[in-house]
Amino acid sequence: MNSANDSSIVEMLGRARAGDRQQLDRLFHACRSYLNVIARSQMESWMQAKVDASDIVQETLLEAHRDFARFQGTSAGEWLAWLRGILANNAADVIRKYRGTEKRQTRREVALQPPAGDSSGFAFDPADSIDTPSVQLMRQERELRVADAILNLSPDHQQVIILRNMQRLSFEDVAERMGRTRPAVQMLWMRAIRKLQEALGGDV
Repeated sequence: MNSANDSSIVEMLGRARAGDRQQLDRLFHACRSYLNVIARSQMESWMQAKVDASDIVQETLLEAHRDFARFQGTSAGEWLAWLRGILANNAADVIRKYRGTEKRQTRREVALQPPAGDSSGFAFDPADSIDTPSVQLMRQERELRVADAILNLSPDHQQVIILRNMQRLSFEDVAERMGRTRPAVQMLWMRAIRKLQEALGGDV
């Protein structure tokens, strides 16, 4: 299963709470790519050579699985926010471990929480104007599809989208991080977005 297409997050939550272990496994599997993209967006470039984002994701999923009974929410948004909270704590622990007492370089550091007004961590669309429960559900499930699609792109395309669209860096900063010129990065980003749009059927 590539995302939550076969069964909504809310449905999987309900069945998992009723004791369906298969649905519980599907629930976590559906969110793995989403958490991987979020984890990569929260790691500074210098850390990526030392820490694999998948390790942070694995630790997050293990903690969430262990503490699943403590989750009190009922919506997809609450579920993803709960997972992001665990992930943020784990990422913060890793940052503290590798930075020690070094003064944080806030200009170049990626926030552990999404910017104000952005509940998902994804930055492809403004918030929907009608925030009904059905709209919220579609938005959350769409985020899972976007994450799956990003991780199916080439490594360079993944990196440029994460740096530009999720970390919201300028093209100058993206070029510096990737060791390329600004025009080269802009061209790479346009190609990456085109590939992502094709993977999502134009839904970006």
